[in-house]
Amino acid sequence: MEKLQLREKLIFEALEKIEQFNFVIIGGYAVNTYAIPRFSVDCDIVLEDYGETRRIEEELTNNGYKKQITSKLELSYHGDFTRYEKNIMKDIDASFDILIKSVFDRDTKVKFDAKWIFENSNIIFLKGKTIIEKIKARVINIDALIVMKFISCRESDIRDVFMLIPKCINSKWIKEEINKRYDFNDRFKKIKNKITSKEFKNNLQGVYGKIDETTFERYKKALLDMNNFK
Repeated sequence: MEKLQLREKLIFEALEKIEQFNFVIIGGYAVNTYAIPRFSVDCDIVLEDYGETRRIEEELTNNGYKKQITSKLELSYHGDFTRYEKNIMKDIDASFDILIKSVFDRDTKVKFDAKWIFENSNIIFLKGKTIIEKIKARVINIDALIVMKFISCRESDIRDVFMLIPKCINSKWIKEEINKRYDFNDRFKKIKNKITSKEFKNNLQGVYGKIDETTFERYKKALLDMNNFK
């Protein structure tokens, strides 16, 4: 079994161990639920209370995960958080980032309350990239995930938004939620500059695999059309 496949298998096994607890999956593993699966290093989960945190941490510890001392600067999103890692082999770990009460975007200073994340989540099947297993878990819904990634607007977030936006449910709601927290036009300009650049398609395919020209242009149009919703 390849390293990346083994990491994903361990993440899914751990999720099965903690499935009875109350948490929401965000980040890369949430993206995999809605778009062509991509590799994700960490599994990010959001919790509403510290009691649940202790129970999840105990279960992860019982399954070989160890609490890590981690700088908040290492995270795209942070708040009150804990990282747990399980060493697989040299230079490769399976890891969980546990975010408690809220998720705070480091660059924009935008905070997403755990309550909002829970309200905009559903219990659905979670998919991996390298394994065929699926598990039921509470995952942030696609529109709320787009809101979070649109605001963060790092290169990886822009790629994810590009792949997610054609499947969104309510574009108007997404734009409204972004504008409540940040300047939509600022974020849109950054995204537009990135997805219309010469290198974007190659960078996208480096993460998601080959994408034919017709699909690429359709996805690009769907994202650029976001600016037209009032």
